[in-house]
Amino acid sequence: MEEFSLYFAEGWKHIADLNGYDHILFVMALCAVYLVKDWKKVLVLVTAFTVGHSVTLALSVLNIIRVPTALIEFLIPVTIVITALVNIIRRDQPGSALQLNYLLALFFGLIHGMGFSNYLKSMLGTQTNVVKPLLAFNLGLEFGQVLIVAVILLLAQIVVNLTSMARRDWIMFLSSAIFGSAFIMSIERLRELMN
Repeated sequence: MEEFSLYFAEGWKHIADLNGYDHILFVMALCAVYLVKDWKKVLVLVTAFTVGHSVTLALSVLNIIRVPTALIEFLIPVTIVITALVNIIRRDQPGSALQLNYLLALFFGLIHGMGFSNYLKSMLGTQTNVVKPLLAFNLGLEFGQVLIVAVILLLAQIVVNLTSMARRDWIMFLSSAIFGSAFIMSIERLRELMN
């Protein structure tokens, strides 16, 4: 149980780490178009992301797939740029747009899972039984994600309801800020990838 607690704590701390804020930005971009009343849609969306990153996290930790770290570190902010851009150019919320959100979350989760795996691999070292640590770390990641989602949804609710800001203006503001941060991060990591 002590090992489970350790990896669970490392999982939520890793996703909530402000020094590695790229994962926080991605979750924020996913949730930017929602309010508290949309919590069921957000739950499905976060579950799609979870499925994606759980698959590649496991495959990468078990050394079934290997992707260069520099490439993954570049692709992570690219996923944020694309997600924020979709939020910016979208005019409304038709069913097809929601389907696109779920597909993007699932696909981009695959990329983020490989990013999480580098951290987890370094923690595991030469440990051979990785099932429990992998499960605990993944559950910790999900706990951290839920905390981030709750904060974003509450913030959106407060801004839209208490300040009378139009929901579309909030989406544009938040998504544009996320886009700008992720775009700069993408350029920096592209330079690292090219070196």
